Amino acid sequence: METTDLENMASLIGEPVRARMLWSLLDGRAYTATELSLFADTSPQNASMHLSKLVQADLLKVSAQGRHRYYSFARDEVAYAIEALANLVPPQNTKKQKAPEKASPIKHCRTCYDHLAGKAGVMITDSLLAKQYLQEKDNTYTVSPAGQAWFAALQIDITSLQKKRRVLARPCLDWSERRYHLAGTLGAALLSKMLEADWVRSTQHSRAIVITGTGQRSMYELLGVTL
Repeated sequence: METTDLENMASLIGEPVRARMLWSLLDGRAYTATELSLFADTSPQNASMHLSKLVQADLLKVSAQGRHRYYSFARDEVAYAIEALANLVPPQNTKKQKAPEKASPIKHCRTCYDHLAGKAGVMITDSLLAKQYLQEKDNTYTVSPAGQAWFAALQIDITSLQKKRRVLARPCLDWSERRYHLAGTLGAALLSKMLEADWVRSTQHSRAIVITGTGQRSMYELLGVTL
């Protein structure tokens, strides 16, 4: 790879309008150009120009449904790269804060593309590691026999997930906690199961996730985690 390729990619992602649109897509949904223009605080015409560049660079893909065209990440790695860039932002200097920061829903529990992130995501991952359901090695997670049984009890079939082209389980650095949460097909399957069981609920126009009373009880009973 030439350094110019890296420079071009950094320029594509780093442009303010495009950065805001890419950040908004981290909730895992697909959006129209008009919706993304609102997120990026720009005109629909300008948004379309920027989106065209992102599609040409294979960072986004576009799907037609009726009269509408929906934009989403072209591949999982794009979402991971955007989330990873957020970790380069220095933490806020607490000495300059005049009042204690209020608890932020987005920092407590949110989606990171298609898996759970924030403090809740990190706590769940820590517990899975502590109970040795997950084991970390060479920047990836493996699932132990005990872990396979635990996930099977949630009707998550590890064998089926391993057949997919995407990596099964990997640590993803959390930008707000500066620690790792679970990503990969297993992380996506776990979030899907939690949504299906009404342990967590999505919120409109936000990546924040609400943990229900049922979810709090279930996570405590299954992992000893108090969310």
